[in-house]
Amino acid sequence: MAKQLPYPVIQEIFTRFQNVEAEPKGELAHTNAFTLVVAVALSAQATDAGVNKATRGLFAVADTPEKMLELGEEGVIQHIKTIGLFRNKAKNVIKLSQKLVDEFDSQVPSSRAALQSLPGVGRKTANVVLNMWFGHPAQAVDTHIFRIGNRTGICPGKDVDAVERAIEDHIPVEFQHHAHHWLILHGRYICVARKPKCGACVIHDLCQFEDKTE
Repeated sequence: MAKQLPYPVIQEIFTRFQNVEAEPKGELAHTNAFTLVVAVALSAQATDAGVNKATRGLFAVADTPEKMLELGEEGVIQHIKTIGLFRNKAKNVIKLSQKLVDEFDSQVPSSRAALQSLPGVGRKTANVVLNMWFGHPAQAVDTHIFRIGNRTGICPGKDVDAVERAIEDHIPVEFQHHAHHWLILHGRYICVARKPKCGACVIHDLCQFEDKTE
């Protein structure tokens, strides 16, 4: 685990990220808050591209909790059977749709606790929805962010909760809203797990990773 980088270095890192892409976007396709919740819940142990392929047809026929309930668990399975853990995920999609209808007037709630009360929605999923739909500076720490945080020293921590706190504590407030998207995209395309593309990295001179590639 790298040591926490000092504030001026963190500020420079995110200034560079911002200069490359001022408005980074999540890659999960969605049309409203409900389809975003479903897409993020489905993305566990699956790629965004794989989820988008599966949900294209699903969201065309079920973009509200009521329509999802009409489709039913078996109907959901038919759309998402190409992604991992599809049976359990379909069960959760139906359960969360029912809970939204019964307890939230079919509206996706905007608090983390309420979101996490939905079946299949953990802290990471809740944070993605809070950030992408409601504009909160919530930090969804996935495997990419955990790796980068510890590899570079941007936000080191022994677990995802510690990395989330490190982002909140050390990244300047003006970068908080887009921080997790910049980090996810950097981890997905540049600072990859096995052979990071250090030669194409805009922060290679600021990163603490000892085994840099050319």
